[in-house]
Amino acid sequence: MDWLIWTGAAVSLLGVAGLVWCIVIVARAKRANLSDNDLNAQLRRVIPLNMGALFLSAIGLMMVVIGITLG
Repeated sequence: MDWLIWTGAAVSLLGVAGLVWCIVIVARAKRANLSDNDLNAQLRRVIPLNMGALFLSAIGLMMVVIGITLG
């Protein structure tokens, strides 16, 4: 089950990288001094990316736990 552990770790790292990318996007939007409506629109576009990255990270961690349990 080593392959499941390493694959899960890679998937989890992709999810964490996606979360960091979302943080970078929001930080850039806040620094750009956008109006409230523009900032709100930018944040609404980031929410699906954030949820997807969080889901990917959680799935990766589940894969690691299952790999450790079965291994």
